[in-house]
Parts: sequence; structure tokens; C-alpha cells
Amino acid sequence: MKKVDSSFDIWSPWMLRALQLAALGDGCTSPNPLVGAVVLDNAGQLVGEGFHACAGKPHAEAIALQQAGKKARGGTLVVTLEPCCHQGKTPPCTESILKSGISRVVVAMEDPDPRVSGSGISRLRDGGVHVLVGLFENQAAHQNRTFIFRVRNGRPWGTLKWAMSLDGRIALPNGVSRWISSQEARSWVHSLRSICDAVIVGGGTVRSDNPLLTSRGLSSPEPLRVVLTRSLNLPSNAQLWNTSRAKTVIAYGSDASRDTLLQLPAAPELLPLKSADPLELLNALSGKGCNRVLWECGPGLATSAIQKGCVQELAVVVAPKVLGGNSSMNPLDSLGFTSMKEVLHTSNDSVKQLGQDWLFRNILLDQEV
Repeated sequence: MKKVDSSFDIWSPWMLRALQLAALGDGCTSPNPLVGAVVLDNAGQLVGEGFHACAGKPHAEAIALQQAGKKARGGTLVVTLEPCCHQGKTPPCTESILKSGISRVVVAMEDPDPRVSGSGISRLRDGGVHVLVGLFENQAAHQNRTFIFRVRNGRPWGTLKWAMSLDGRIALPNGVSRWISSQEARSWVHSLRSICDAVIVGGGTVRSDNPLLTSRGLSSPEPLRVVLTRSLNLPSNAQLWNTSRAKTVIAYGSDASRDTLLQLPAAPELLPLKSADPLELLNALSGKGCNRVLWECGPGLATSAIQKGCVQELAVVVAPKVLGGNSSMNPLDSLGFTSMKEVLHTSNDSVKQLGQDWLFRNILLDQEV
């Protein structure tokens, strides 16, 4: 954490506003980060604000500066992430800032993207702009943790979600699981999907549950629906094959037979992998611009995803019900631990009541980078 200049105090309310603006783009900006910006004139009055709404659309700084117009000259730009200095789908923000006549830029955190990573700040300083860095850096980093994780690790941030009873069961002995959780909890899952770039299940979930895996209209476009399968033993009438609502990808390993491939439905995209490995899949989804994925899979794939470092966060709904039955109806298979020294540790990110259920959000400390 950088030492924060004491003059930051006067910019704190405006950085908090910028962070609020950035949050408005949650779930829509991948592979880009969340960014919010405000422009103050030379008297400290708000004259422009904006946020990055979608990849390919104008950046937060550009929107705020356009609103401010000539009033930006001699003023201050407060922004949650270092302005970009490279040509992408949009022009570099540093050049727009220099042309605007802004005299001061207050930045929450440096951009971890190697195309920027301090170069944007250097460009502004070389252009005569006074730049302050580090105001609410931790809050900005938390807000963009999925983007930062993908940039540093080359794969999306993974959230693993499951619903279970008080005795840790995800289904009855006969396999029935609808519905362990309440309507409020299921509605929350739709909102969680809406801020994810992809939802991943295994072939077993498609065969047993025939899920739809959409946000029920809360996001547009809907998250990518991904089926990771080794056998390609998939039903012909699954809801996922209807791609009018959302795109579907079938990811499979090199062992898949050509005859089986020819029998697959035509609508989903086929994604061949060297193996049906969760890590290889996430590397491929990173190339598709995914910052965050949601694992909604069965115990086998969920366990493999954890073991491969593909899960950074757990989202667990606990319902006040007792199911009893087979111990195999657990959310995870064996992780192979034989000592308490080996177990995974988590930090309790939040606890929230959803109807009669409780939602626990936990960060896997051993897997967050």
C-alpha cells in the first residue's frame, strides 16, 4: 500500500462517487475493468461524471470529460483506475485528458495490465499534469479483483456455488434436489449469474437437471453457458441447446469420438480441448474475454476445479432443512486430505439472509493470488 498524500482528504468523497459509478458496469465490461470517473472544475464543483458501461464503448474518463467540456480546463479528474495510454477499441484516455486542460488527476490504483501499468501515469506527468495515486486503493482493487486476477494469472476468477441442507446434503438419496433452497435464494443465483461472463456445468448436471442457466433476463447478453464433458454423453433435448436466449459452448477433450461429435446439436459452439481439464477450459475462456466464471456443477467437477486452482470464491446457500441419506450426496468429493494441516482455509467475506436461507460468501485463501 502506497503512502497516501494528506491532501487526498478533500478528494475522498469524489473517489467514493467514482467507485459507485464504476459499480454500475458490473458484469458488462469484460474483458475490461470497472472504471468510474468524475471531473471537478477549478472551483471544485462537479462538472462531469461517467463509467465504463461495456467493452468497446467509451471509457469513464472520456464520458466525464465530454460532459465537462471547457469547464474541465484547470480542474481535477478523479478516477478509480489508471487512465489507459494505448490504442485499443477506443483512443487512449491519457491523450483526451491532456487535451482537456485538466491540471490534476487523482487515481485510486495503477492498472495491472502490462500495456498500461504505470505508463499512463507517467504520460500524464510528462505532459505537466499533477497526478496523485493511492486514494481508496484497497477498495478499488477489491472492486476489480476479477479483472486483476485474470490479468495476473491468465484465467478468469472462479466462483463455486452450491445449495445444501443443514446436514450438508445437496440432494435426497434418490437424487431429487428441487428445491432445497428458497425462491429468494434462487432469485439471488439469477443475479449472481448476471454479473458473470460464463456459467459452467458438467455433463452429469445436464443429464440430471436439464438446467437453463440464464439470469432470467437480468443481463443482456446472458452469460455464456459452458458444458465441460469427457464422454460427450449428452441428451439431445437439453434446454441448453436452444441458443435463442443465450449462447452455449460444449467443451470436450481429445478422446471424444468423431461419431459422437456428429450427433451433437448444431446450435452450440464446439470447443475442443487437449483434455477435459478445468484449467485448460478457463485458459480458453480467458481468450474469450471472461473475467469471472460461475461453477454450478456436481461434486466431481467442483472438486477437480478446486484442485486445479480454478475456484477463488465459494458461494454457499444453507437451507434450514435436514435431508439425511447417503453421504455421497455432498457438494464435494474427497480432496485427498489426511491431516487438518492440509485443509483449505477461507475468509468469511459476507453472510446474508435470503428468505429462510443463509448465504455464505467465502474467499479461498490458498487459491487467491
